[in-house]
Amino acid sequence: MAPTSKEHQRAELHKTIWRIANDLRGSVDGWDFKSYVLGMLFYRFISENLTAYINHGEHEAGNADFDYTQHPDTEAEFGRAETVEEKGFYILPSELFDNVRKNAKDDENLAHLNEILANVFKNIEGSALGTDAEDDLKGLFDDLDVNSSKLGNTVAKRNERLRKLLDAIGDLPLGNFEDNSIDLFGDAYEYLMQMYASSAGKSGGEYYTPQEVSELLARITVVGKNQVNKVYDPAVGSGSLLLKFDKVLGKGNVRQGFYGQEINLTTYNLARINMFLHNINYEKFNLAHGDTLIDPAHWDDEPFEAIVSNPPYSIKWDGDANPLLINDPRFAPAGVLAPKSKADLAFTMHILSWLAVNGTAAIVEFPGVLYRGGAERKIRKYLIDNNYVDTVIQLPPDLFFGTTIATCIIVLKKSKTDNAVLFIDASAQFTRVGNKNKITDDNQQHILETFTDRRDVDYVAKLVSNPAIANNDYNIAVSSYVEAEDTREVIDITELNAEIARIVARQAELRTSIDAIVADLEKTK
Repeated sequence: MAPTSKEHQRAELHKTIWRIANDLRGSVDGWDFKSYVLGMLFYRFISENLTAYINHGEHEAGNADFDYTQHPDTEAEFGRAETVEEKGFYILPSELFDNVRKNAKDDENLAHLNEILANVFKNIEGSALGTDAEDDLKGLFDDLDVNSSKLGNTVAKRNERLRKLLDAIGDLPLGNFEDNSIDLFGDAYEYLMQMYASSAGKSGGEYYTPQEVSELLARITVVGKNQVNKVYDPAVGSGSLLLKFDKVLGKGNVRQGFYGQEINLTTYNLARINMFLHNINYEKFNLAHGDTLIDPAHWDDEPFEAIVSNPPYSIKWDGDANPLLINDPRFAPAGVLAPKSKADLAFTMHILSWLAVNGTAAIVEFPGVLYRGGAERKIRKYLIDNNYVDTVIQLPPDLFFGTTIATCIIVLKKSKTDNAVLFIDASAQFTRVGNKNKITDDNQQHILETFTDRRDVDYVAKLVSNPAIANNDYNIAVSSYVEAEDTREVIDITELNAEIARIVARQAELRTSIDAIVADLEKTK
């Protein structure tokens, strides 16, 4: 099948974007330089987004020749308040990406490019001050430090690097806002994040979940639904998990918006940029910066109908060193806190607490939480005895950047129709792509069909009653319930013995023949 024009467009984009990013960064570490590439991509996006919005309004009003990029700044001030209310930000024509880029070709402007860009970024964020969009714009350009020595040890070298960055991002074949290729901005972001995470190893994988895993989690949580009210990720990272709901359900079918929290400031900024680049307007997302376990930001927004998350594995947290946490309504029901050295099940309890009665949560977990003893066993006991665990899925190894560990997915529900847990062994559902394993569309479909059928399948799935799990010391490792297929060759022992007898007989014949030959030789001496 020949590729479509959009597929060809994406392929061309992917062929050039990584080369450009590496050519530009020079000696700057790739994971650090991502902030510059993604930040400049964001700057281009909001400039073109705003231009298309204002031009459309003017054209609809009968001003067919209007072009905001050519509009005087003094006259542009007229529509500021109305535009900020709708878009969440404002950019004067002279400060649009294309105009700054063109002017940077002038020697005098190039000499002050770092100052020009710093003022532009400050003005964009300042345009939202005192409005509902203030929190969504604040700090978005903090990591795009135009005066950093990482860009060069002199102002001239930094500005030359910035000019090249403007040109490279400006030349990317991203279409425009009139030809329905707007999604290429989001695609470029996802591609860059994947490439940066891959090259960064552990530090990148900590904040990025592979797209196919993100999609699988989203699809699990919306089985049988065409839309949901609110979606949530308590360890939102770069936001890729949340954005998969738009792909799975279709644009606009997350009715009340996307919610999440991220502890790392740089990654929190990238998640907000990701929302904008996927054309999620400011009033449709609510992302917070901070520690979800100790200081959760969305008490007034829960419960959530769909929750997806890939929390950091076995990180430290306050646990029982903080006497207030045992009385926290999120953790108190289990009667025990997750260990201070392993916060995995603290995230699980938080997610369960904020899950709607009709909702589903899908959480990527470190495998140890399935069988370790102590406080973690007590938390599993609470989850099983109260019938909250719907499914446990064993994933293939080597899916994530920075680790080869075979993780699992725990699916939680508060309104189950049976008193059992479905265990699925999906460890063989992958294709090797490059140096990592990948869950293909066919693999996803197999897992989802097994999940929805909810019945025993030899060597693949087992539906186990909660009492049976209790009798197994609340161990919920998939390998404890789904028998692994014996792929060893079956040997017919009778036929084997017969073959051995034939070999022994033939050996005896050969020895007799050899003895006869030797005897003849001795007679002729």
